[in-house]
Amino acid sequence: MGFPVAYTELMLPKLFLQFLSVLGFIRKLITILLCYMGLHDFFEPDIAWPDRMPEFQSVSALLIGEILPVVKFSDLAVVDPPESCAVCLYEFEGEDEIRRLTNCRHIFHRGCLDRWMGYDQRTCPLCRTPFIPHHMQAAFNHRLWAASGIPDFYYHDHE
Repeated sequence: MGFPVAYTELMLPKLFLQFLSVLGFIRKLITILLCYMGLHDFFEPDIAWPDRMPEFQSVSALLIGEILPVVKFSDLAVVDPPESCAVCLYEFEGEDEIRRLTNCRHIFHRGCLDRWMGYDQRTCPLCRTPFIPHHMQAAFNHRLWAASGIPDFYYHDHE
């Protein structure tokens, strides 16, 4: 018993990795040639596909979206605004539409927070403070109940 003189099973992965390395070099060479010829966007698609919207938006997400204000980042009057959105980590720019939460005062891109609410989340993604202030919760629940289409006699207790 002993070890074989050569490990042939280790040669195949090395050859495969070298082949991939050569393919990567050829791709880079073709890309440089296309850039030199002025066809640098040949590999990039021209179509910008829209983000997939959720098929179903909950009633609570729609109502919360009505309550939370949408403003442009440049119009925001904050002494020390955050540099970036905590959800997508992109920096805020002047024309970005943002939502400012009323309870915790955190701000997020409108699309980021709307997507978060689309998953039926009702709290801040950063600190988990509820979106709806405590003093507005009863009115929100009443509007939510009314929007659900369930008759009032199920909502009120019978005395």
